[in-house]
Amino acid sequence: MLYIRQILVLLVSLYTVRITLDVLGVEDFGLYNVVGGIVLLLSFLSGTMASATQRFFSFALGENDFEKLKRTFSVNLIFYLVLGLISLVLLETLGIWYIKNKLIIPFERYDAVIYLYHFSTISFIATLLTAPFTAIIIAHEDMRIYAYVAIVEVLLKLGVVFLLIYVVADKLPLYGFLIFLVTFLNLLIYIIICLKKYNECQFKRYYWDKKLFKQILNYTGWTLFGQLSTVFRTHAVTILLNQSFSPIAVASRAIATNISGRINMFASSFNLGLYPSIIKSYSSGNKDRMFELIFNGSKLTFSLMWIFALPLLIEMETILGLWLKEVPEFAILFTRLALIESLIVSISLPLTTAARAPGNMKQYELILGCMQILIFFTSWIFVSIGYPAYSVFIIAIIFNFMMFIVRLYIVSNLIGINVNHYLKQVLFPVIMIIFISAVLSFCVDFIIKESIILSILNSFISFLITSICIYFIGLNRSLRLKVNNQIRIKVFKLIKSNN
Repeated sequence: MLYIRQILVLLVSLYTVRITLDVLGVEDFGLYNVVGGIVLLLSFLSGTMASATQRFFSFALGENDFEKLKRTFSVNLIFYLVLGLISLVLLETLGIWYIKNKLIIPFERYDAVIYLYHFSTISFIATLLTAPFTAIIIAHEDMRIYAYVAIVEVLLKLGVVFLLIYVVADKLPLYGFLIFLVTFLNLLIYIIICLKKYNECQFKRYYWDKKLFKQILNYTGWTLFGQLSTVFRTHAVTILLNQSFSPIAVASRAIATNISGRINMFASSFNLGLYPSIIKSYSSGNKDRMFELIFNGSKLTFSLMWIFALPLLIEMETILGLWLKEVPEFAILFTRLALIESLIVSISLPLTTAARAPGNMKQYELILGCMQILIFFTSWIFVSIGYPAYSVFIIAIIFNFMMFIVRLYIVSNLIGINVNHYLKQVLFPVIMIIFISAVLSFCVDFIIKESIILSILNSFISFLITSICIYFIGLNRSLRLKVNNQIRIKVFKLIKSNN
């Protein structure tokens, strides 16, 4: 169900961006991604914090300790309420000061941007408060519920964009207000589901555990530092482009990060399914099972990215031309570079999950968080001395490759994973998949002449070549047997239903 959800979310989200760009226009779309984009960036932060919170829920479930599970929910709920209040104060003081005094905003759009910022702030608070509820759903591995709610959310956001077409008003602040309504409704849905389905979720009685609170505070604090560094880097680079280049560069970056983010959701969703199993395997002492999940998960999370990314890399110009009525000047190059960065990140996702299992996040988050911050300062130096806008993507790619190496060695120290085995069982097959599928796909692209129909055919051939490479190179014998069995089961059900 998660994959059906991801395909639907991807298609609807990409179409939503197309309509949003058309309705708002390039300049307002760029402003939304500088100011209102805080919702998107901090929603990512909220999702990551939900993953951190989920570690404690999964750990308690792995230990079969229901009392600890109730205490975990109560302590986390208090933690997020306090964090939401602190965030509101900071965003409405320091944040609003920065918007008013530092951002380059056209004078005639000043009031609209301020209203947009306020709506974006309360949207973030609502999104933040969903974190403990999504965490408990995922820890129970009720992925179907998670998928259905996500589908409802993305359809509502699509409805918001269509509504803007027919409304005669300033669309920028109105868009921010309507997005807030969607996020608030999403929060209510999650609360209702959790209260009805899980006994540990209730507001009648609070279970306090000082020791657990300190553990959650320490763990989530370092996780928060790591993810804030990512958010800071991402949004700071967008602001850097806003101050150093034209709004078109900002809009192009917004399109690039949106596409790469949507494609990355396939890998993230697969890793989301692995998360509870890896944590539970660690808490129950089954390290062999955990290592197997990490090795197979790393290959498959990358493969789920690559299978969609390669056709996009080859046919980016045609695809953006079909998708957008007006393709910003730098969008094609930016999107290709953003996809390469996301591909490097995707292979690390199971390693990131494994790093959370022991609960000691200080070294991991401190080192990788500082490297994220260095990406911005390095980008700032290069842009200041005259390098073009795309240099910020090149810098991010180089740093993310270094971060993958650092991440692997830190995780090996935390949980005892064998680096040589990882390189042999994961990295070597991935390199072979990239080389063979890319060479064959680009050869096909060279032979087939450009046209819309042939570009679609070329994308399908690239998808097919990549799938075959992943099946024979990326999957070991046991995984191939599992895939074959699943295909047989699906075909048998299909035949049975038709009869």
